[in-house]
Amino acid sequence: MTLSVLIVCLGNICRSPMGEAVLKHEAEKRGIIIKVDSAGTGAYHLGNDPDERTVKTCKEHDVPINHSARQVQQSDFKDFQYILAADESNLRNLEAIRPRSATAQLRLWGSYLDNKPIPDPYYGGITGFQRCFEQCTNLSNAFLDEVVGK
Repeated sequence: MTLSVLIVCLGNICRSPMGEAVLKHEAEKRGIIIKVDSAGTGAYHLGNDPDERTVKTCKEHDVPINHSARQVQQSDFKDFQYILAADESNLRNLEAIRPRSATAQLRLWGSYLDNKPIPDPYYGGITGFQRCFEQCTNLSNAFLDEVVGK
């Protein structure tokens, strides 16, 4: 069975597409078959490419990234096994729209490691994106360790 994960942030151009790319990369390094996507709880950037700083940071680490921003859909709650929120605000937004028929496990992504949110790097410089990348890498490995095993 293929593992399926949706990573969620607010606008789907910084944290979640980076998280999507990093989780897929880390899973593939382990030989894990995985379906990963990302989405935003807001509709601010629909159809846009990831932020150029997100793309730059991923490329610096040889992590492929290819994504167009989209908003979370009701069907995501059945189409994915796990929906991982970047922070508490997005987790609350997801809980508010979660249908009764949802089958996905909904959690703060940081709950797999240290319960820390992933800070939004959008309004800062490249350093915030580099920190986001490190955090996504650590969270990806913690998630995979817990869900699949070491």
